[in-house]
Amino acid sequence: SVPLSITMKLALASTLVTAAAAFAPQQAPLTRTALKAAEIDEGIWDPLQLSIIGKNIDTFPNMFPDQQFVQEAEIKHGRMSMLAWTGVWATHVGGLGMGMHIPGFPECTDWTKALGVFAAEQPAWFAGILMMISIAEGESVGHSGDNFRGKGSKTPGDYGFDYLGLKAKLSEEEFERYKKVEMTQGRAAMIAMASLFAFESIPGSVPLMDIFGAY
Repeated sequence: SVPLSITMKLALASTLVTAAAAFAPQQAPLTRTALKAAEIDEGIWDPLQLSIIGKNIDTFPNMFPDQQFVQEAEIKHGRMSMLAWTGVWATHVGGLGMGMHIPGFPECTDWTKALGVFAAEQPAWFAGILMMISIAEGESVGHSGDNFRGKGSKTPGDYGFDYLGLKAKLSEEEFERYKKVEMTQGRAAMIAMASLFAFESIPGSVPLMDIFGAY
């Protein structure tokens, strides 16, 4: 009969589900690895907690950098951007540029192509600069320890390059204030360099520079 057929089908389906469940892998207990005790330093605006992502996410070990690496990278790129912005402003001819030039070195009116011109006409100087950059880069991530995994032995941004003893002349409060000033100015310089590249590649993307007559 029809009712009996339906009953048999339900019983057979129940048996198959039970048998299949016996071979299904057991679900591992949920762990709260993303809610560890790492905290953001007081005074830092970081709603996404990116500065401590290496400590709070351990699903894939060593995939995300530790805060030591993040701080070192931010300070380093901030210093590079401050030097880059100063270089563009000092050597650019026209507009807001100062038009400065070192005698004996090549001239290029387009700062976006100046590095290529310099490398082509002054290969020895270019190689020396690359060597100095390599030494500084190696020092920052080499013998001082693996800061990517939080095992670095030095303070981020401190290369020990203070032959004039300026740090010793500062109080602890002054030193901390200068550290914050450098970080702030470095961030501003990174934004400034990004605006320069946008200004050169996308006309009208930086209206403020158009107002001041930059070109």
